[in-house]
Amino acid sequence: MKKILVALLILSGISFGGYAQQDVKAKAILAEVSKKYRSFDVVKAEFAFTLESPQNKAKETQQGTLIAKAAANKYKVIMTDQDMISDGKSQWTYLKKDKEVQVSAADNSGDALNPAKIFTLYEKGFKYLYTGDQKTGAKVYQLIDLSPTDTKKSYFKIRLSIDKAAKQLASVLIFDKNGNKYTYVIKSFAANAKVPESTFTFDARKYPGVEVVDLR
Repeated sequence: MKKILVALLILSGISFGGYAQQDVKAKAILAEVSKKYRSFDVVKAEFAFTLESPQNKAKETQQGTLIAKAAANKYKVIMTDQDMISDGKSQWTYLKKDKEVQVSAADNSGDALNPAKIFTLYEKGFKYLYTGDQKTGAKVYQLIDLSPTDTKKSYFKIRLSIDKAAKQLASVLIFDKNGNKYTYVIKSFAANAKVPESTFTFDARKYPGVEVVDLR
């Protein structure tokens, strides 16, 4: 499951602002999506994550929930055996099976890998290309390929699928250099979700027996 959270961090660290020398069609699509998401306070999304590893002949799928308050760099990622939480100052990684929570300082720098930014994935360090529309059932999806300008990245391409009518991210497919593929499919999305502020903190008192490892 560690690979799942690492992949989520890879995904969420991509960010939509430097449009120079980019595909005009892709730029227009991404600008619309970005504008929409930035108008929301808190978003909540249910997603399915699939890791495919041809080398290991493995395929693993897990469901998850993301709650994010992008403007404040606050988020909570809930998965089967791990949770990630940040209040914008500290980050908690809760390893459920080990009954351990690791605490570290949140990195709010512009280049930080931050799940709170997951829905605005393309603003820095990427070239992007619109590759066409794809119809699935009654819906039409716009496909955009991102390639990192830094060739030292562990991945070489990210494919975005955007619901054309809703102007909403539908899925993300990450291709890494080892041949692995990481796919995120957004199952449901709630804008301006009402959640208590305590959502973005970890209260060890509510988890008897949990060991707190402070790495700050």
